[in-house]
Amino acid sequence: MTVRVAGGQGFYGDHVGSTRTLLEDGVDYLCLEALAELTLAILQKDRQRDESLGYTRDLPAYLSIALPYVADGRTKVITNAGGINPVAAGRAAVETAKRLGISGIRIATVVGDDLTGRVEELAGMRGGLANTETGEPWSSFPGDLLFASAYLGAGPIVSALADGADVVITGRTADPSLFLAPLVYEHRWAADDWDRLAAGIVVGHLCECSGQSTGGNLSGEWWTVPEPWNFAYPIAECEADGTAVLTKAAGTGGRVDFDTVRHQLLYEVHDPGAYLTPDVVADFTSVSVDDLGDDRVRLSGVRGSAATPTYKALFTYPYGWSGESRVAFSWPDAYAKARAAAAIFRRRVELAGHVVDDWLEEYWGVNALHGPTVPLEGADEAPEVIVRLAWRCGDRATAARVGREMAPMALSAPPWGLTGTGRGMGGAPSQLMGLWPALVDKALVDADVAIDMVEV
Repeated sequence: MTVRVAGGQGFYGDHVGSTRTLLEDGVDYLCLEALAELTLAILQKDRQRDESLGYTRDLPAYLSIALPYVADGRTKVITNAGGINPVAAGRAAVETAKRLGISGIRIATVVGDDLTGRVEELAGMRGGLANTETGEPWSSFPGDLLFASAYLGAGPIVSALADGADVVITGRTADPSLFLAPLVYEHRWAADDWDRLAAGIVVGHLCECSGQSTGGNLSGEWWTVPEPWNFAYPIAECEADGTAVLTKAAGTGGRVDFDTVRHQLLYEVHDPGAYLTPDVVADFTSVSVDDLGDDRVRLSGVRGSAATPTYKALFTYPYGWSGESRVAFSWPDAYAKARAAAAIFRRRVELAGHVVDDWLEEYWGVNALHGPTVPLEGADEAPEVIVRLAWRCGDRATAARVGREMAPMALSAPPWGLTGTGRGMGGAPSQLMGLWPALVDKALVDADVAIDMVEV
C-alpha cells in the first residue's frame, strides 16, 4: 500500500495557496509544519496579550480549505500549529468545522509537551536541566521562566490516528515526526524498526520545509526552476518497506530532481550521519537518491539506530528589548561612510547615558551574510552599502530612546540623505526571548502526555 503524505506548510505565515493543489492531487495526509524557535517567541507574545492565544492563527485558514476533504474521507490533517497552547488550537479547529457546517469528523489535541509547571521537579532529576550548549547548571537559569516545551515524537499522533482522529493538533512536536507518524500508523512499523523509522524521518525532513525541496532557495541553478510564482509543495509516496518517491502535483511550478532533494536533505543538519529525533537517530549518509525524471526522485536504503532516552526541551526567559535602524550610503566611500555613521551613532548613545547590553553591526553590500570570510580590499568601492545597527537593552523605554539618537544625524553625519532608513528608524522596540536548551528523560514527559478527542 502506498501512502501519500504532503508538506502543506513550512512555517507560520507560509502561503495557504498550495493547500488546495495538494488536496486535489490526492494525498492521504496533509501535514502542516508551523513551528520554529522564532515562532514560539511570537506565540508567547500573543499569549501575553491574550491567554486564549499561543497557537498559529493561520490554522483556521488552512483548515477552511482542508476540512471539506477531511469530511469526505479523502485526507487527514496533522499539524503542530498548537504551538504553546494546543488546547486553544483544538478549539479553533472545532469552531472552524462548525462554521463550515462540517460534522462527523474527529479532532484530536495532543497535550503534555508543556513542562512549565514541572520545572522544579525536573530540575531535581538526573541531568538536572543543564544547558546543553553551555553546560551551565539549572541554578544559573537567567530570569523568570516564560514557558517550557519538550519536542515530542510521532507516538502520540500515532495513538490519535489509531483512535480514529481525522485531524491531529499538537504543540511542540519535532518537525519530521509529523510526517513519520502516519507512516508508522498505516504501515504498522514497530517502535524499534529503526531503518524504517529513519526512512520516515527522511521523508519528513524533505517535506517539512514546503517549497524548499521542490526548488525553493536552490543553491544550484536557481534561475532554471520553472514558474517560481506557482511553486509546488512536496508530496511523498511512501511504501511499507521504507522506500519513497518525492514528487509534486501536476501543473505546478518548481522542480523535483536530484539537486533540489539533496539541497533540502542537508538543510539545518549538524551531523548527517546521526540526525537526532525523538523517534530514531537517522543516518542521512545512507540515503540513496535516484532521479527518475518527470519530477520524481526515489529514496531508498535509509538506515537508522536506536533513539536516545531523552527529549530535547526549550526553557525560555525574558532577554531584554531590541531596536534597530538601517541607513544606506552611496559611492564614493560608501563602506567608510557607513562605518563612520555607526561609530558616531554609538558615541551619541554613550554620551546620552543609555545603557546598551549588546550591539550588532551589519554592512549589507559588504559582509553582512559572510562576515569575516569576506576580503575587505576594495570594499570602499562598493556602489551602495546599508549599515544595520541593532541593540539590546534591559527595558523597552531605553531601547526606544537609543533609536532616537539616530534622527539628528540626518543633518550631522556623513552624506547619506536618510536613504533606506525605512521604518527602522522609528520602529517600536521588540521584546526578546532567551533560549535554554536541555534534555529531559522521556519517561518523565510521556507520563503526562494525553489526547483529547472531540467529535464534531
